[in-house]
Amino acid sequence: MNFSTHIIYKNIAAISLVAMFFSCTNNSNDVQNLFLIKNQPVGIAKGLNHVYKDSGRVTSKLITSMLLDFSNRTAHPYNEFPEGITLVSYSNNGKDSITIKGDYCLTHTKTLISELKGNVWILNHTDKSKLHTEQLFWDQNTDYLYSEKKFTLTTPDDVINGVGFESKKDLSKFLAKQMSSQHTLKEN
Repeated sequence: MNFSTHIIYKNIAAISLVAMFFSCTNNSNDVQNLFLIKNQPVGIAKGLNHVYKDSGRVTSKLITSMLLDFSNRTAHPYNEFPEGITLVSYSNNGKDSITIKGDYCLTHTKTLISELKGNVWILNHTDKSKLHTEQLFWDQNTDYLYSEKKFTLTTPDDVINGVGFESKKDLSKFLAKQMSSQHTLKEN
């Protein structure tokens, strides 16, 4: 009886092991779906028109047709605007305004650096200057703009073309690299 009990235990162990091996299948689709869920945005906003206020005054407006919120990324959280962005910033009690437009935008929420791509425009409505380029980086902490791509800066008196540009957000105090320009001279 002792011998048969020993055989029964061996058979049970063998059957359990075989069942365990066949139940542990790694379906690659299941593994891929697990990682896809982690790479999805935690929020999607469509037709967004967000107004920022400080002490009851409107300081800026953000307009986009789609915002993807990837704040679930612990190391590098970001917001993506795949269908473009328009940001209007007001200062001096609303008397001065600047509009920033781009076909695509990626904003890193930890560093507050935004990359705008595509048809990028910066418009200073106060002094009527405008900048056009294909790629622009904007440091929101310092309100500083920079690009290493071709640009055109148009002021009421000048048209400046070049490659490489740095400036404050209002397009004042700019540094243009590899530039050429056309100046309008006024006769007295």
